[in-house]
Amino acid sequence: MPDELHRRYQDAYTAHQEHARTCTTCTDTSRCPTGQRLYEAFTRLQDAYLNRQRQQRR
Repeated sequence: MPDELHRRYQDAYTAHQEHARTCTTCTDTSRCPTGQRLYEAFTRLQDAYLNRQRQQRR
């Protein structure tokens, strides 16, 4: 059974990447409001997933 947090993290990554490919405002160091929201959602979910992975390995 797929891990729900992992799926959400991967979906957020995909949404961020798709936006970055089409947005003419976003760069690696500056993002439009939508790009910033998508990037923050991705990094928050990534951090949560990786922290949980570390906890489980202890």
